[in-house]
Amino acid sequence: MGWREWALRKSPWVFHLSTGSCNNCDIELIDCLTPRYDIERFGILLVGSIRHADILLVTGSVNRRSAPKIAALHAMAPRPCLVVACGTCACGQHMFKESYHTVEPLDAHVPVSVYIPGCPPKPEALIGGIVQAIGMIGRERADAPPRGPADAPAVPGAAGHG
Repeated sequence: MGWREWALRKSPWVFHLSTGSCNNCDIELIDCLTPRYDIERFGILLVGSIRHADILLVTGSVNRRSAPKIAALHAMAPRPCLVVACGTCACGQHMFKESYHTVEPLDAHVPVSVYIPGCPPKPEALIGGIVQAIGMIGRERADAPPRGPADAPAVPGAAGHG
């Protein structure tokens, strides 16, 4: 592992992209920033530009308007850029699967590294998924071809609030 991978593991920067979600996953992500969960203790920071991000965190189902923007944002990100699918909608379209405005799942547009299921996923699962993505830096190429949700690691205990 080189110095760049070492630095990425110590302080990964996350860019949050909402592709048309119901905002439950977004609320849980904001909850991770509160003092109760404090993701900054792992060195994780949310950034406002994809050009500074190491991890792309995607919430919501992919619709016709967001599909080309996801691919464009992923192309703008510095390499390696890991993609984390947050929530059941991002993992497999959930209730929007047969809807008129949704297209293929997220992994058909960008290579997804970690899936965090749940509707909405708990803050503990979000932290676990991001930490799992941090562990993948240096071990796996982030621009590998897309694979299905069954092949990628899922976060254990990531069931939603129910």
